[in-house]
Amino acid sequence: MTDPRTQLIHHPYTPPDGFAAPQPGVFKASTVIFPNVAAMRSRDWKHKQGYTYGLHGTPTTFTLEERIATLEGGLQCVLVPSGLAAIANVALALLKTGDEVLIPDNAYGPNKALAEGELAAFGITHQFYDPMDVADLAARIGERTKLVWLEAAGSVTMEFPDLIAQARLCRERGVTSALDNTWGAGLGFNAFDLDGQGLGVDISAHALTKYPSGGGDVLMGSVTTRDEALHLKIKLTHMRLGLGVGANDAENLLRALPSIALRYRAQDDAARALARWCAQQPAFAQVLHPALPGAPGHAHWQQVCGAADARGNGAAAGLFSVMIDERYSSAQVDAFCDALQLFKLGYSWGGPVSLVVPYDLAAMRQRWPAHLARGTLVRFSMGLEAVADLQADIAQALARALPG
Repeated sequence: MTDPRTQLIHHPYTPPDGFAAPQPGVFKASTVIFPNVAAMRSRDWKHKQGYTYGLHGTPTTFTLEERIATLEGGLQCVLVPSGLAAIANVALALLKTGDEVLIPDNAYGPNKALAEGELAAFGITHQFYDPMDVADLAARIGERTKLVWLEAAGSVTMEFPDLIAQARLCRERGVTSALDNTWGAGLGFNAFDLDGQGLGVDISAHALTKYPSGGGDVLMGSVTTRDEALHLKIKLTHMRLGLGVGANDAENLLRALPSIALRYRAQDDAARALARWCAQQPAFAQVLHPALPGAPGHAHWQQVCGAADARGNGAAAGLFSVMIDERYSSAQVDAFCDALQLFKLGYSWGGPVSLVVPYDLAAMRQRWPAHLARGTLVRFSMGLEAVADLQADIAQALARALPG
């Protein structure tokens, strides 16, 4: 080779082995080079025994998968482009025409929309069950039920269900259980061992966009399991759908993971402090945070999360909701949210910036939950700002928009 164009592409130099640093290397690839035809024919992409194509994994994504599996208490993990993609991957791997999926009425909204849209078009039926009534779930499980979604705490309204009883019921009925574990993040509780005796869910779906990322700048999700056969079902569908994640996004997650426990605790502490203060404000008819005594499902939260925190008071994510008294109009609630200066209007959570979102709860639920006061719901998610500054921000917005 004498032409520099060819030499640049086929240069013989390779760096020596043995380099080590705090952060793993970043490998970007669609094409993977094989040393010979025998290697090309023999490599098995399904079990991480070698590399075949960038979509099936690189050292960077394999490393992240293994670390997420460890965080969640599972054994296998696949990475997908978002939390919703994780939910869709599970549904499409396990459900076929004629099957039924059960979803809690307080589930992440796009999970319900997927069931009402694409799954229904495929001939897959669904029911929404009362997440706070195990008997209601039991009554809805039938011969066609092949998947039950669980969520703790509930989306927006923050109820904590009897997760142990729900998981036990699914196991007794022989139905696969999948948990949206974004709130717990692998830190609030062990989804695969809820009772300390091995009772847990079959699948944990996680929006890595939230706490694992921590920066509000990465979209990614994961599906974690402990059962090899179930994992392969999910992984084969993952392959057929062509799901993959970018190496730089995986790099950002690997860089953020070492601090996830510190960030989770800091945002948990901030949320509890603000939630307790909000409970004293007349404009708020109800404060929804599972760690507060009297909150919907507080006893279930204590049962599952009570031993998860070294401080002995349980772990909880850094977000809570308030029900603004029904005497205030929706326009006044909007004005309250607009008046906030540190809390920014935006979806998601787990990043460094505190966020706020008002919700039309009546449009999100089959019926108004009996345990909720009447009013307009607003959700706060904690960033990493000083708690005193966040409290002052809410106080000034109350004074401006919700007087009296």
